[in-house]
Parts: sequence; structure tokens; C-alpha cells
Amino acid sequence: MIGRIPVLDVRPLVDLGRRPAKAVAGEAFQVSATVFREGHDAVAANVVLVDPHGRPGPWTPMRELAPGSDRWGADVTPVSEGRWTYAVEAWSDPLTTWRRHAGIKIPAGVDIELVLAEGAELHERAAAGVPKTDGREAVLGAADALRDERRGPGERLAAALAAEVTEVLSRHPLRELVSAGEPLPLQVERRRALFGSWYEFFPRSEGARPAEGEDGQLVSGTFRTAAQRLPAIAAMGFDVVYLPPIHPVGTTFRKGPNNSLNAGPGDVGVPWAIGSPEGGHDAVHPDLGTIEDFDAFVRCARELRLEVALDFALQCSPDHPWVEKHPEWFHHRPDGTIAYAENPPKKYQDIYPIAFDRDMEGLVRETVRVLRHWMAHGVRIFRVDNPHTKPVVFWESVIGQVNRTDPDVVFLAEAFTRPAMMHTLAAVGFQQSYTYFTWRNTKHELTEYLTELTGETAAYMRPNFFVNTPDILHAYLQEGGRPAFEARAVLAATLSPAWGVYAGYELCENTPLRPGCEEYLDSEKYQLRPRDWESAAREGRGIAPLITELNRIRRRHPALQQLRNLRFHHADNDAVIAYSKRSGSNTVLVVVNLDPHHTQEATVSFDMPELGLDWHEPVPVRDELTGETYHWGRTAYVRLEPGVTPAHIVVLRPSPPTGGSPTS
Repeated sequence: MIGRIPVLDVRPLVDLGRRPAKAVAGEAFQVSATVFREGHDAVAANVVLVDPHGRPGPWTPMRELAPGSDRWGADVTPVSEGRWTYAVEAWSDPLTTWRRHAGIKIPAGVDIELVLAEGAELHERAAAGVPKTDGREAVLGAADALRDERRGPGERLAAALAAEVTEVLSRHPLRELVSAGEPLPLQVERRRALFGSWYEFFPRSEGARPAEGEDGQLVSGTFRTAAQRLPAIAAMGFDVVYLPPIHPVGTTFRKGPNNSLNAGPGDVGVPWAIGSPEGGHDAVHPDLGTIEDFDAFVRCARELRLEVALDFALQCSPDHPWVEKHPEWFHHRPDGTIAYAENPPKKYQDIYPIAFDRDMEGLVRETVRVLRHWMAHGVRIFRVDNPHTKPVVFWESVIGQVNRTDPDVVFLAEAFTRPAMMHTLAAVGFQQSYTYFTWRNTKHELTEYLTELTGETAAYMRPNFFVNTPDILHAYLQEGGRPAFEARAVLAATLSPAWGVYAGYELCENTPLRPGCEEYLDSEKYQLRPRDWESAAREGRGIAPLITELNRIRRRHPALQQLRNLRFHHADNDAVIAYSKRSGSNTVLVVVNLDPHHTQEATVSFDMPELGLDWHEPVPVRDELTGETYHWGRTAYVRLEPGVTPAHIVVLRPSPPTGGSPTS
């Protein structure tokens, strides 16, 4: 039913309000609504946040977003985790209406005493709602001045319009005909659901060594040798270390190097082909060690302020215990065999997909059990493999059950699929999602896609920008060399609050299996791949210093820890992209050369109000990558040379610098 003052089209709105919008504690987001009324009297609106304990917070006044649009908005910030609600209240604003009329009638000499008397009455009514300690006397003084016939009409009106009175009434307005919209749900989650830097590596490759007496054969690394890599990962500034599946790998149809169908006796197979006589999803691969060794790995990571994320891949090798114990969980063909997984043209002969519809309840129960098993061993983040190949209702039930008791557990959806599925997975519970970022490389593609991700979609879907994965080596990286790796790292780390790299990115590994293919040559998915990190660091190979600096910059600047605050600015060169992020007094500007082969020059025109500045106000800035200081104004000239200056990441300085040049 519509209210006395209509409140319509409240945003954010997820699934018509049936599912909660999302935020993290301390994250600001905009609530907007269409608010209007009949006639010409003034209306106003505010947002009311109610915390998980049912306590309403101070209401936040809304402003009309564009004059005459009837669209009102305000930024609100929940301060703690849990299930909140938000609602828009609209109301008639008689004092604003009176001020408008009085400003016309008093100078024109129309109904002077009547208008002043009406104003005095309204101010007295308003004063009743103002605390004594917050300006009540100023409002009462305005009422007295309006009745003081010893003064001229203009003087009496001026007293009521004084700045002090206006400020008090902005905090304590006189509200009539208050009409509240329906409360909408808001799920406020922990900060890691929005912000974090991820590093993916295969524990079995770290510490892999030649076997005794075996020419060229490698022996798997272990959790203990993998833990020796953690200090270097932490030193690069990462927050999350993500492990592909750590479970026993099947032998039936095991894949060999480069996806070969003929595995040798020493080939380790694909970690996603989960399950063998040694166990399934709740076991660790014996080559990696024991569950106690895994616990020690988690403790080591925690001491370095790293969280461990574990891959959850709901699929089985033909040797998984479930195949024998729960045949109803698999689709059997007429000849009694089970079909292996396919995603044409890719074939996964070593993997059986799950069939959900014969025993959905049992699969939910077992999945929750497995997840809780790893939660009990210190895992609070799960990267879910191919969730889009499983029913949405399954994930809604699984994540709902886990998060009801453990709301800090974060699920990342690895769903490179159609937008409708990606959006729905996010709406039903996944805290983060992989995205199409890998395949968005031009300025137009990035601008269009990021405008979508940071708009209304951000109310429920949070992107995690992985620059590469064990499956994906984009042609841009294959062909662009080190400058391409630098540009994509800067983009991912500054466009999205969550970003990630797969090991080897810092070494600029870019050799494909074959031309036109996104698979790596000698992919770590199929074989052990130890890397000589010490030699790379000693010889200065790769971009680890840049990655370290990017993560340092992200931690220093709150603006880069947000998603919805992204704004693009015009650059007169399609090879140069410019954007900003602003949070409170912290404003970061980023300009990136998207061409890894050539130096590019551009004039960047900044939307100064988006930076919190007047159009002609000079901007003293400091480049966080180089330490140099510039004076930028409404426009700035930039010159970006691949391999030398891949980008500018500049921060507005609170006071003018003592030196620097007006260009880069």
C-alpha cells in the first residue's frame, strides 16, 4: 500500500527484497528512492538503518540527486556484522515550504504579518523536538524574532533564516505526514568478503625434488616444504593464500603432462580429480603429509597474518569412495557406466560430475559436513570450483546452513559463465565471484564492464580480479611480455578491492601450450613445477617488487579498499585509461598505459567535483609508485613508457607541495 508521501523504487533491491543486499562493516553505500507528493509543498526523506539487535541508528538525511528528478539518495555505513535492515522515510517539510513562500511574499509585501506569524508557530513546534543541548534556544529565538513587531519584516525574516537556526533544523527538522517504506534486508559481512589480495600456489610443487635413482623423476613437495614459501608470500603483501585441492588424486584415467591421456607411473595427476582408496574430500593427499601437517601449515600462515583458502571442487575421480558408497549421486548411462565431465571442447576423462536430483538432501548434508571438517581445521575461506554446473538451490542451502552458524566463512565462486548464473550465485550467498576481467583488455571493455560491476550489481556481487589462473593465460600476457604483466597487475589491484595472482605471475611466465591456446605449456595442473624463487629474486627477474608495492599502496589507502566508489575520467588516447577512487579525505587517481608495446601520451581531463574539488582548483599529487610530486589541474599531460613507467598511482595531498612539475 502506498504511503501518504509515496516512497517508490528503493535501491539497492535484490530479488525484489526477498534476498539481502550486501555490505561489509564500515563500507559506505548509497540508498536511493523516488520520493514526491501532490502540489507544491516541500518533501524530504531519510534512511533508517536498524542493527541486528533491532536498534535503529541515527537516521541519515537524503538529498535530491538531481534537481527536479524526485530521486533522493544518501550514503549509509553499517558499523558491525550481522543481518541489518534499511528503510526510507519520506515526510512533508513545512518549514522548507514556509521559507520558500516567505522569501517571495515578504519582499513583495504580501500577507506580511500572516506569513511571519505562521513562521513563528512552525519554529515553536520545531523547537519542541530539539534537545536543549543541541540548539533549542536558537530555534525559539527565531520564533521570538518573527513576532517582534519592533523590527522590520526583512530583519525578522533574516533572523529565522540565520545559519545557526538552519544548522539546528537540518539536524532536527519538523516532520509531518511521515511515511515509511518497507524495511529491506542487509547482510553485513566481515571485511575480507570485500577486500583482500590472494595468492594461489600448488603445495606439491614447493619443495618438489628429484627422486633418488630416478632420472628426471620428481617427488612431490609437502605441506612442510610449502610452508617455507609462506614468508615470501606474506612479504609481498598478500592476505590470502589459496590452495588447489589437497586431497588424494585418482589413478583411473589419470592425466599426464600437458593433459595427456597416457599418464606414466610417476605422474601426479590433476588435483581436481579428487578421490582414491586413501580417501575423498575430507582427506589429505598422503604425498603432502598428514592432517597434522596441514594444521601446522595453517598455523604458520596465521602467524604471518595470512588466511588459508581451500578449493572446494564437488566432483570425483572414478576411484572416489562416493562412487561405490553412493551410486545414486552419479548419472549412469544405459550400459551402466558413468559419464565423465565435459565442457566442449575440453574433456575431463578423470572426473565424474555429480548428479543432484536423486538425493539433493543427502548431497547437501555431506557437503556441509565436509566444509565443517575443514572449518574445524582453520579454513574460513573456500574457493568453489565450477559452482555454475551445480543447482543454484543446492548452493543456497549449503551456504545458508554454513553462514547461519559461521557468518565469517567466505565463499568465492569460480563461475566463468553466463551473467544470469553469475549474478544469481552471488545473490543466493556467494560472497565473491570470479569475473570476465581476464578478457576485458581495451579501455572501452574495461570502462563498460567496471561500470556494471560497481553499479547496482555491487549490492550483491563482489568481484575478485585474478590476473591469471592455472587454466587461463590470456593472449595479452602471452604477447605483451613484462609490461603486460605490470599493466594488468596495476589494473586488478586498483580497480577491485579483491584481486589475485597464480604463482609464476611474478616471474612473467607466459608460454602457452600452443599458439591461440590459453593453457600453459607444462601446466602445473598436470605435473610438478618447482620454481627457483631465490635465483629469480637474486637476479632481479620478474615483477615481485611491483606486486609488493601495489599491495602496500592498497593497505595504505582506504579508497582502494572499496568497490562502489570507482569513477572514470576522460583521456584523449584510447590506449590510456584514467580513473579515481575516493573514500572520505582519501582520493587516489590511477592512469595506466594499456599498450604493452609502445610509449603512450595523453591529456587526462578530470571530473573535479568527483574528486571533491572545484573545477579550477589545482591538485597537488604524489605518485605512490615513484615518490614524485606533481601539480595537476583540471587537465594533466601524461607520458607512460612500457617497462619504465607502466602507470601513475597518485594521491591527492592535503597541502601544496614545495616542488614538482605540472606534467609527468
